[in-house]
Amino acid sequence: MVFGTFDWFHPGHESLLTQATELGCVIVIIARDANVQKIKGTLPDHSENDRMQVIQKFLPSARVVLGNANDFLHPLRTYKPTHILLGYDQRLPPGVQESDLGCIVQRAAGHHPELYKSSLERKK
Repeated sequence: MVFGTFDWFHPGHESLLTQATELGCVIVIIARDANVQKIKGTLPDHSENDRMQVIQKFLPSARVVLGNANDFLHPLRTYKPTHILLGYDQRLPPGVQESDLGCIVQRAAGHHPELYKSSLERKK
């Protein structure tokens, strides 16, 4: 399972998803617009549905779903993943600890983070 906003989809996101496929079947949880605004202080540039469609197009074999607007752990209880792959610099949502996740948590290798970050893409 991977989680993310995936705004301004770029090669760093592609790398994360590709690394996730090496662990097995992939479930991608797309951050809800309202949660992105709460956590990052700004809405994503692309809607949650648009971001979901981009991921589904890139990785058609994945199950791509919107996160729960009120409960960050709901997807974990629903899908019961064996692994979570976090981005190289990804932080857990407020109030969520790694021990809450109940499965193996790994960090993805970064993919040229000096070039590929959504915050850099937003500035272009």
